Amino acid sequence: MAPAEVVVVGGGPAGAAAAIVLARGGRHVVLVDKAVFPRDKCCGDGLTAAALRELEWLGLRPESVPDWQVVDQAWVRGPTGRTVRFELPEGRGQYSVCAPRAQLDTALLDVARAAGVKVHDGHGVTDATLVGDGVELAIEGLGSLVAGFVVAADGMWSPLRKALGVAPPGYLGDWHAFRQYFSGVGPEASGLWVWFEPDLLPGYAWSFPLPGGRANVGFGIHRGSGIPTRDMKRMWPEILARPHIRAVLGEGAQAEGVHKAWPIPARVDDTPLAAGGGRVLFVGDAACATDPMTGEGIAQALLSGRWAAEAILASAPEPAAVAGGYEKAMRRGLFADHRMSVRLSRTLAHRRGVNAALRLAGSSGWSRRHFGRWLFEDCPRAVVVTPRRWRRGMLSSPGAFASHDSREERR
Repeated sequence: MAPAEVVVVGGGPAGAAAAIVLARGGRHVVLVDKAVFPRDKCCGDGLTAAALRELEWLGLRPESVPDWQVVDQAWVRGPTGRTVRFELPEGRGQYSVCAPRAQLDTALLDVARAAGVKVHDGHGVTDATLVGDGVELAIEGLGSLVAGFVVAADGMWSPLRKALGVAPPGYLGDWHAFRQYFSGVGPEASGLWVWFEPDLLPGYAWSFPLPGGRANVGFGIHRGSGIPTRDMKRMWPEILARPHIRAVLGEGAQAEGVHKAWPIPARVDDTPLAAGGGRVLFVGDAACATDPMTGEGIAQALLSGRWAAEAILASAPEPAAVAGGYEKAMRRGLFADHRMSVRLSRTLAHRRGVNAALRLAGSSGWSRRHFGRWLFEDCPRAVVVTPRRWRRGMLSSPGAFASHDSREERR
């Protein structure tokens, strides 16, 4: 294949975001992924306000995702049964959405194609070698491809990390999650539910709504909690049978297909973000950029992909400057929030911590409204301790796709 200025490896949100920004910046971009899209991706399918704003900025339209489900209220149940409802603003844009990854990722790749990205799905990278002023990639079915820069959006197990010798030895992720789709769920499951079960702390179980009486249902555990990941399959029927969970799902709920499990990497502040002297930048799960408190990673994937692309646009062809710019953006944008989430996750590891947090968050209408927006990343996790990120109207700004929602209301 002819050389490319940038090759993006991985067609998920991080890779697609990087490719879109680079192509719109005038770069010749090739994106490769071993999967053929549309493809399912093991995920909770939840999109926070931060993710939605990035998707809107990239040019994705909600109508391009058939099962785009807007969420306007969430229920959180603590380990003693205390349940608090958090309402999100209505009529002022979208703050939380559930969207199946098979549909979302395909729609975002379509945005990349429209921007001029050459997409080769069904072609995995098998090797990477530093050569002169670039990186040579061996790609299944395509041969070799040389690029000045590579954005590695190739996930938790990142083959590029292994090929370049920078994979953390023995790392299996910080969290492990388990998911299954259900149909025929009851009316209570039309909202978003989170259950902090005593035996899962600081993990939790969830039910995230989808259109047509369907829901994404699952649970996640922290690897340090003492629960072996191999026990998750055994635990699943018993978790589903718990009365308060069954009451939400309804007696008519039916499991669809097979359950799936996946590891979640969450140590972005302790992971090399670049390799090859700055020729290769790691983004999304390959950068371990997931929120360590919630396990949410789509917003972080989109942001890291954008920042990698912007660093290349600003500093290429100097790899050291590219790597420095990207690492600076990640430090400023994610590290403080990551460390705050780590501390909060330790609090949520204990019943008293969860109960105290719910009492405080549910103590008034004001606290419920603003805690809900904070929970869904409408403002940075560590905004209180990072004054440089304060801005006027932070707690009253509209959500994403506000103009889109206004048009829909007028029809």
